[in-house]
Amino acid sequence: MSRISTINSIANNLADSPISAVDLFCGAGGLTHGLLQAGIKVEAGIDIDGQAEYAFLRNNPGTKFLTWDVGRKKSSSIEKLFSAHKLRLLAGCAPCQPFSKLTQAIDNHQCWNLLKNFARFIQSIQPELVTMENVPELAERGQDVFNHFVHTLEKLDYYVDWKIVKCEEYGVPQFRRRLVLLASKLGELNVPEGRYQNEEKWKTVRSTISDLPPLESGEEHPKDRLHVASKLSDLNLQRIKATSADGGNRREWPEELVLECHKRETGDRYHSIYGRMWWDRPSPTMTTLCTGIGNGRFGHPEQHRSITLREAALLQSFPKAYQFWPPGTKLNRSAVSRMIGNAVPPRLAKALGVAIMEHVSANDSLD
Repeated sequence: MSRISTINSIANNLADSPISAVDLFCGAGGLTHGLLQAGIKVEAGIDIDGQAEYAFLRNNPGTKFLTWDVGRKKSSSIEKLFSAHKLRLLAGCAPCQPFSKLTQAIDNHQCWNLLKNFARFIQSIQPELVTMENVPELAERGQDVFNHFVHTLEKLDYYVDWKIVKCEEYGVPQFRRRLVLLASKLGELNVPEGRYQNEEKWKTVRSTISDLPPLESGEEHPKDRLHVASKLSDLNLQRIKATSADGGNRREWPEELVLECHKRETGDRYHSIYGRMWWDRPSPTMTTLCTGIGNGRFGHPEQHRSITLREAALLQSFPKAYQFWPPGTKLNRSAVSRMIGNAVPPRLAKALGVAIMEHVSANDSLD
């Protein structure tokens, strides 16, 4: 089935969905894409990043994109987006920067109140269903904020369940830990277990990207401009060539290639930086900087380059045909990298959507 036929098929099948959803902090649409595949009608995505609009609308039929700052919006603006006479799902992944272990001064971070705004909308609208995804550190570094969020839901008579999930157990070819919360006014709704508990069934880097055309450093594939390798400096090209295939790291380098900061005792902890991925394991966590070898273990398992935007998107479980940037315009690689790294993996989102749909069906049969 062609990409256009698939999109039209999804759109046609959603008309009778019992659920009407709004996706806060939607980005390029990873969460929305998975929910649509599960049969949930997503009415709109909301994000302050207007650069994500093309990707969201191009790949998610029947939706609208609103470039809103939710901190400045009243609940009534969100509430009117839902379809009448359907169960309402308010979904969202508030930006994780204030809670991530990579962030230092979190007290003054500008994103700190976004989860509180999410709670404000829930308190006012009281949708029947809620889903939220974030970094695991939210329950640790952001414990007070997270506990307030959960208590708000419980006081509003939601059944709440949350846990830290391993994305590789949900068919995502990536080691990624996320905090997932589901809440319902209909009854007990639990975060689903992943279908791939046995690591022998995990999707790997090899099964995900090995069929893509090989590239040299700085080379772009003529038919997919997201499949473009960052141009390495002469020194970094020497470094990756000195790194053995399939999981090698910088400890193999000759002395003259080692960075001065890595020679210090404190630098020894970051041995994965400049490393290569393993072919037969899931990839490391995709970040907003995952196409640079100096930002983590983002070297291709055997080709002398870092991974491409297309490879990063596939490892994040986006479909190969997912479009991120308008054709005929200059590609903003940093913007696309940010969209990919910040996304909810669509395969995880679909698993959550299926659990929500089954929950609604089960409760409907009890009425």
